[in-house]
Amino acid sequence: MALPIVHYNHPVLRKKGAKVTVFDAALALLAEQMIATMHTASGIGLAAQQIGQAIQLCVVDLRGAKVDFNWELDGGRPPKELFMPFALVNPEIKFLPSDEFVYEEGCLSFPDIRGDVIRPDAIRVTYQDLQGTPHVLVCDDLLARCIQHEVDHLNGTLFIDRMEKKVRAAITPDIKALAQATREAAAHPPQA
Repeated sequence: MALPIVHYNHPVLRKKGAKVTVFDAALALLAEQMIATMHTASGIGLAAQQIGQAIQLCVVDLRGAKVDFNWELDGGRPPKELFMPFALVNPEIKFLPSDEFVYEEGCLSFPDIRGDVIRPDAIRVTYQDLQGTPHVLVCDDLLARCIQHEVDHLNGTLFIDRMEKKVRAAITPDIKALAQATREAAAHPPQA
């Protein structure tokens, strides 16, 4: 079941997620619903804040990506179809020596708003899966960028915060219009 996605200017998007300490059926169900939500919205990643929950959980699925990227999961290289889509619980990123690249990013919490963001190309992310088992993923390119974007969400940082001033200035009218629409929706919720 797809969940409603929270749009920009909702306060939960600025909240740092609480560490997940209970790995149970409820967490697994939430991750399953987040994956369904991400797929329904044609996204490649989704953080818990984007569905209104400030916890350290995000999901990623790049099986359909047309961009090549490298990965090593727990010292091996399983086919991406074997581990994606996957949930990252309590993820922590370490940037690896690499060039920084500019890439146009979008965000499901910012419908139809895109802008260039500079990010490091290679990362190591340590995380737990839905059973609490620890993992280490080393990756680059689009997978690294997607994880950085989602982990930013878990810490209350948005992709617009990473944009250079001139890039953000170009989309400021769209951001303001979205913020206003979010305020209006909160003031007049739909009647059941």
